[in-house]
Amino acid sequence: MLDLSPIWISLKTASTATITTFFLGILAARWMLNYQGKFKEVIESLFTAPLVLPPTVVGFLLLLLLGKNGLIGQILAHFGLTVIFSWYATVIASTVVAFPLMYKTALGAFKQIDTNLFACARTLGASENRIFWQIMLPLAKPGLLAGTLLAFARALGEFGATLMLAGSIPGKTETIPIAIFFAAEGGNMQQALWLAIIMLAISLGVITGVNYGTEENGGRGGRGGRRSFGLVNKIVHNQTRENYPVPKYPIQLIVEIQKQLPGFRLNVSFETDQTPLGLLGASGAGKSLILRCIAGLDTPDQGRIVLNGKVLFDSEKGVNLPPRDRHCGFLFQNYALFPHLTVAENIAFGMPSEKFSREIKQEVEQQLISVDLAGMGDRYPEELSGGQQQRVALARARASEPGIMLLDEPFSALDTYLRDQQEKILRNNLINYQGVTLFITHNLEEAYRVCPNLMIIDQGKVTASGTKQDIFEHPGNYRTAQLTGCKNFSRAVMINENQVKAVDWNCILETIEPMPKSLEQIGIRAHQLIFPDTNNQVNTFPCWLATISETQHRMTLYLKLNKPAEHPEDYHLQAEVFKDRWLELKERPYPWHIQLHPLKIMLFIS
Repeated sequence: MLDLSPIWISLKTASTATITTFFLGILAARWMLNYQGKFKEVIESLFTAPLVLPPTVVGFLLLLLLGKNGLIGQILAHFGLTVIFSWYATVIASTVVAFPLMYKTALGAFKQIDTNLFACARTLGASENRIFWQIMLPLAKPGLLAGTLLAFARALGEFGATLMLAGSIPGKTETIPIAIFFAAEGGNMQQALWLAIIMLAISLGVITGVNYGTEENGGRGGRGGRRSFGLVNKIVHNQTRENYPVPKYPIQLIVEIQKQLPGFRLNVSFETDQTPLGLLGASGAGKSLILRCIAGLDTPDQGRIVLNGKVLFDSEKGVNLPPRDRHCGFLFQNYALFPHLTVAENIAFGMPSEKFSREIKQEVEQQLISVDLAGMGDRYPEELSGGQQQRVALARARASEPGIMLLDEPFSALDTYLRDQQEKILRNNLINYQGVTLFITHNLEEAYRVCPNLMIIDQGKVTASGTKQDIFEHPGNYRTAQLTGCKNFSRAVMINENQVKAVDWNCILETIEPMPKSLEQIGIRAHQLIFPDTNNQVNTFPCWLATISETQHRMTLYLKLNKPAEHPEDYHLQAEVFKDRWLELKERPYPWHIQLHPLKIMLFIS
């Protein structure tokens, strides 16, 4: 007759060990995810050692630790307790060998979650515990399920460590693997076969559960949510404010921060108010880092950040508020919507917890209407288009009632048509928003339409700031002109107070602006070049077309002054004209005439 006691002992042992490793593995994984201590590799090795060590070695080490002469064994003996050769020993052995599987799987699942989701939750006021329970665990659910089942299978099949620590006591510590071993050794092959078949069936069931669970939960990871529905650049002094309502309270952002980066040092100082401020600059110039420092997602080396009179960061006074206490609405490039929450739950995530459910539902509906998404509260992010996701992210940021909106290239993932739609919605939302707005973009026209004020960032420094008209018409330096779209530059030599030689263009130009003594370069924007019918105006020269490039609305003409071009790359200036103007120009006989108007020539010092 088949002895069923090993089956009961194995299932009871594996279940207890699995429950234990489930909590220990998740806690260890969460801790190691953020741990940056110098002994991290050593701790990692200790956690995963049972995975690579022979089970008998693990059992021997446990025996040394828990035996009568072991450190823990002696302590337990003092209280009249003994662990070895008991059912508890089987649980301990199974837990130790199963722990690495649960730990590594949980850690891997946590690492696969987009870190922007954590950063977004922090800016929405979530504590670390809330992030763990409402973001990490639901999104890691497939991995945690797989880890749990694998840990169960490992605990169920444990042999060597259990035999070393618990022995083989029938009806007490004899698990299925041990029973199979001794049945086969004693010649009872029938009992060994039946036990092996039962073990195989359980193991196949576990493997099937792992595969089914990861496939079914691989999308959203589970559903459910909290609710069921250098020089200080003062940009506040020259602003166009007629479209913006008078704020209810003083609105001001003061930023003076420094942070050493691998390629350069971020060193910016500026002030701004309610009027949206656009940050322009090349990739890697430090724009996004400025926003992250304001939100508390990165920490400056020194300086201070003050929002509406509240000190967010001050290195001298030791103030560094966590992101959840800064009340910043952060719109990330990839929107960072929580995939396991509905649209309504995403928007409600950052709302004050003291509000009643009815109030929250009404506010969510108002936010959805404001971004033209009425009736879509029950959908999940993956069911929305890119433009709709962007609007949900905007509504979520607004719903948290932030004192500042940080928009990090919110339209970068959208096509041209969607950009135009979302830009209109954003502009309408910002007009009624009473708070500071910082808007990062690489699109010059987009920045000009959305932001009355601009700040140019280059290699971690502010090179220019002011109204958009001033920045584009009087950039002040070569790099600012280049970053704001100017394409025509030439080395320059001053002839007199009103004349300059453009070395690279091979012409002499008259200017209106006072000539600086340290003049080094001049520039003119491509759309500011004029094509007069005659050559009797100042700064007008004969020109020939070298080549062209075309967009849907404009033509870029590559022109050589004074003599015909020899090849397509032989040109001095780029001119941009609308296509109707191009249709007129191309019918003209050569040479054409081009004027560099004195009022449009920009002078740059060294």
